[in-house]
Amino acid sequence: MTYTARRTAGLAGHPLVVTLHGTGGDENQFHDFGGALVAGAHVTSPRGDVSENGALRYFRRVAEGQYDMADLQRAVDKLAAFIADERTATGAPRVIALGYSNGANVLAALSFQHPDLVDDLALLHPLIPFDPPPVDFTGRRVLITAGKHDAICPSGQTVRLADYYAHNHADLSLFWNDGGHSIAGREIEAIRAFVAQD
Repeated sequence: MTYTARRTAGLAGHPLVVTLHGTGGDENQFHDFGGALVAGAHVTSPRGDVSENGALRYFRRVAEGQYDMADLQRAVDKLAAFIADERTATGAPRVIALGYSNGANVLAALSFQHPDLVDDLALLHPLIPFDPPPVDFTGRRVLITAGKHDAICPSGQTVRLADYYAHNHADLSLFWNDGGHSIAGREIEAIRAFVAQD
């Protein structure tokens, strides 16, 4: 079982960039942006396989901010196998993964169980309403971006997630914009700067 995905082949020895869309998006939402982040990168963008009233997602939820934890586990298992296969197929020495909203949530949940699978995580407006297990993220880089007035992802939850990664030895960067749940222009620059650091 795999995802419908958009792929752009990169150059040998270059990183793999994985992009994960938000609710209602699809594999095209960040694919071109992912390719522009790293010249010559392989880019893979899987389409969420769950429909919520016609809006694509990666896992089901019971209500706003309440996740179907069994389906989240299914999604984590599926995404982990997918990324591992893509890395093998491309021979990429490094994996950069970017997720927005629902895509950020499944990516974060994946990192809690498979911290060695992705080297650099960019989590855009994530919401993790549960306590993750202690994990050693030494050698992993994490960027969290958020809106100060995001009604979907309260700032306290964002700070809690950032503290979790920092406490568990990730190289953590946190960027705030002055808006809500949408992605702001300065946020895009923060993502570019984060990826360019390595």
